[in-house]
Amino acid sequence: MRSGERADSEVPAPTEQRYLISDLCAYLDAYLPPEQVRECYRAYMFGAEAHSGQTRKSGEPYIYHPLAVARILAEMRMDYKCLIAAFLHDVIEDTEIAKERVAELFGEDVAELVDGVSKLTQIDFKSRAEAQAASLQKMLLAMTRDIRVILIKLADRLHNMRTLDSMSPEACRRISRETLDIFAPIANRLGINRVRVELEELGFAHYWPWRRRVIQRALIKTSGARIEMVSTVETALKRALQQEDIQGAVEGRRKHLYGIYRKMRDKSRDFSQVVDVFAFRVTVDRVDTCYRVLGLVHNMYKPVPGRFKDYIAIPKANGYQSLHTALVGPQGIQIEIQIRTEDMQRVAESGIAAHWMYKSGGQAAANPATLAADWLQNLLEMQREAGNSVEFLEHVKVDLFPGEVYIFTPKGHILSLKRGATVVDFAYAIHSDVGNSCVAARIDRRMAHLNTILRNGQTVEIITAPGARPNPGWLNFVVTAKARVNIRGYLKNIRHLEAQNFGRRLLSVELAAFNTDIDRVDPLRLAAYLEDGHLRGIEDLFGEIGLGNRLATLVARRLVGVEGDETAGEARQDRDLHPHRLAIRGTEGMVVSFARCCRPIPGDDITAIFSPGRGIVVHRAECRNLGSLDGKRDKRLDVQWSDQPEGEYPTEIRVEIGNRRGALAVVAGAIAEQGSNIENVLSKEKDGMTTDLEFLILVHSRAHLARIMRRLRQIPLITRIVRVARS
Repeated sequence: MRSGERADSEVPAPTEQRYLISDLCAYLDAYLPPEQVRECYRAYMFGAEAHSGQTRKSGEPYIYHPLAVARILAEMRMDYKCLIAAFLHDVIEDTEIAKERVAELFGEDVAELVDGVSKLTQIDFKSRAEAQAASLQKMLLAMTRDIRVILIKLADRLHNMRTLDSMSPEACRRISRETLDIFAPIANRLGINRVRVELEELGFAHYWPWRRRVIQRALIKTSGARIEMVSTVETALKRALQQEDIQGAVEGRRKHLYGIYRKMRDKSRDFSQVVDVFAFRVTVDRVDTCYRVLGLVHNMYKPVPGRFKDYIAIPKANGYQSLHTALVGPQGIQIEIQIRTEDMQRVAESGIAAHWMYKSGGQAAANPATLAADWLQNLLEMQREAGNSVEFLEHVKVDLFPGEVYIFTPKGHILSLKRGATVVDFAYAIHSDVGNSCVAARIDRRMAHLNTILRNGQTVEIITAPGARPNPGWLNFVVTAKARVNIRGYLKNIRHLEAQNFGRRLLSVELAAFNTDIDRVDPLRLAAYLEDGHLRGIEDLFGEIGLGNRLATLVARRLVGVEGDETAGEARQDRDLHPHRLAIRGTEGMVVSFARCCRPIPGDDITAIFSPGRGIVVHRAECRNLGSLDGKRDKRLDVQWSDQPEGEYPTEIRVEIGNRRGALAVVAGAIAEQGSNIENVLSKEKDGMTTDLEFLILVHSRAHLARIMRRLRQIPLITRIVRVARS
């Protein structure tokens, strides 16, 4: 918040008399049975007693806050258990009342709702960000069991935002940022438009007060002309409906300030380009009438090509349904019209809450509750695959923005994806197993690469292969949270297995220096070591060694009982004189990497250093970057190439060649002749007569590299060839 200015001059806060429990009970009488209203009153009295003596930052009694939260939920027509949980939503976190006591008095359902909303307060976290992420993770997982958890939390956040003035400027900015990043998008994802708009407006007012004021002033200056234009179009639309004997309501829609700001920012438009578009909503009784009105307005004004969207036939991911069309209105000014039924309007405003509000009267074709359940299932999958609460929260942030690209499966089913989604995103949207094994796709019956960006209306068929698995490179282009979390989770599991296998090999080599092996280690000594290291089993120990978090040398010495013994020095000397070197096969996976500074290849003398969390990094023995590790024996590992290493290895060569047209093609052709692929090439002119070409090529061994260099020396234009090593 800007210095020297209070936010209350900027924030659109409602001014009203104190709202009492008697007012709420009178409101509840309109849709709840008397016995349920009495239960709500009992919960209020219990909450008031539990919070007795507590006040908010503003100085008012704390119970006013739960009462206000319950009022917001009552306006959504929520059930009585949800309202009871609203009255009690802070008692577990802020009072001595335990969850078991709440369950005893009000039932297990209410206790679970209250616990789901409560923050994690009994755990020490390293940072505020970690604590925030863990609490949000807990809330979102509780939401997967009962969607009412998030409705209570949204109402709680809405009232906190309405009363944010009493907080410090730093707290205002932090809470507003979290509201704009997490809670407003969640409200949008669940289709609760009224709550989403108010959260965005309040968050905007507290986080960017100056920007809001500038937009507000500019909007006021244009209001006179806008009112006249809106009135003209409204009158014309109403007259046209009457002439066609169509019963419907027409209203001009006012863009809210944060919506204007976001459109200016995201689409790089100036104020006039955003505000000069006039928006209207037509609400009718039936779906077929919506299409009749669409034809009517297209007959009145010219439609703008490419700006028609049918969200009735293809609803949005949050259940929203409507027809959207853009037209060239009077005086050439562009107007936007939304056409929907009354049921669609209720869903657009209340989203998932409409499941409770109107379930007795039937539901719209796009059921928000069903769509929300699909999203919650995705959250559970992300939770299983995420490494920690912070990573989980990042995935959720990515997933909170609704899809805008609609793709067809070969059977005609429609999937909604985030704009910019690729073939891999689509594959994971179908099923995680399909994504893990995809190798290519057919888009509208034509073959396409996995990184192809999809467009609206395309039909995509995924091609899979039994032995295929995710590629780390996919993370560079996927945009959906489900794809990202599944790829990372799969790679993490593969890496863990590779680390265990590699750790077993490392420990076996070290134990061999003491003339023993893993099977002959004293079980009691092994069990004691695992207990001291808080490891669940020997596989965890192998994983820790494979990732470089524990040194195999030290583990071996502990397991054979020579640590601190006089024989330890003799054992180490014997090991140095007769080393048992680890053989590098090239199939170890992600726990063995090869240094880019010297790029070792089979046939080179090599050594390795431990890199905690990554495993080992293999260098050429003469690499200059190893100098800093002289004397640090425990940081290095004796390694050698296996007799039959597998795979291809990158290495760099520098070729000095005379300038001549086509010289690069000649060199590249010679390299290809010898069965090598060129990964990259850099060109640097030296003196006008010669050029240095640096190639990054893939080779099988040092002998393979020698054959390539011998072939290049046969080219007359080449004056010098060297293998590159970087410091």
